[in-house]
Amino acid sequence: MVAGQNTRNTPFLLGLVLAATAALAACGGGLSPASLGTGTATASSESGTSDGTADRMEGNPFHDSTALTLAGRSVIANPTLAEVMQPASSLPEMALGRADAPVTIIKYASMTCPFCRQFQIEVYPELKRQYIDTGKVRLILREFPIGFQSGAATVALRCVPEAKYFQAYDKLMRQQSVWVSMEVRTDPILKVAGEVGLTREQFDACRQDQALVRDLNAVKERGRTLGIVGTPNFFINGRLVKSALTLKDVKALIDPILAGGGAPVAQRS
Repeated sequence: MVAGQNTRNTPFLLGLVLAATAALAACGGGLSPASLGTGTATASSESGTSDGTADRMEGNPFHDSTALTLAGRSVIANPTLAEVMQPASSLPEMALGRADAPVTIIKYASMTCPFCRQFQIEVYPELKRQYIDTGKVRLILREFPIGFQSGAATVALRCVPEAKYFQAYDKLMRQQSVWVSMEVRTDPILKVAGEVGLTREQFDACRQDQALVRDLNAVKERGRTLGIVGTPNFFINGRLVKSALTLKDVKALIDPILAGGGAPVAQRS
């Protein structure tokens, strides 16, 4: 810092840096700040839950250790379309569009990822209008929770009625700034998910549902096996695309497939 420079804004700037770090970590495949340590959230002076404290949970069911274990993980080098489509758990695939659509887009998303939010706001509406609603594209959303808060939001998402899943996803994405936190705070998550009918009793029961947690972890682990390392990552008819996509990008990827009759594409990007 230059001598004599005003330092009154330092705490504010540090806060911005920490917030940005947390958001970007929520999109990466490595350790996020919220998943370090024992997984037990620590109370903060910032208000979050109704009593001003962070939720305390034993262990972190969605602890991300990709950076530590990736070297020993078995990853399919060039998965076939059948391998990509293989169910990872007993959870139903959450999908929109015709099952026989010529193009299938699989999106892996972390609920706290700002680039997933950007895709939902800027790309998804036109993707749905131009391609999903017209029968050209089937969209499958697979959860890839990175960090504790993302895991809690993912549980809430799977806890709402299946018919309201995508509505809840849209609300949680659009209102990320309301509930994303460095600590686990479920009240803000419930406030948003409650807009589609989720109750506290239902949410608490889902958070204690170990079978649900195991199934969600299985979805994430299967994604890793297929080569997913962060979010958003996409499979487009078997082609793995490891980057955030604009509508222009999506059109450039799927229009040639549609023009060619929907033939699967296997190469990676």
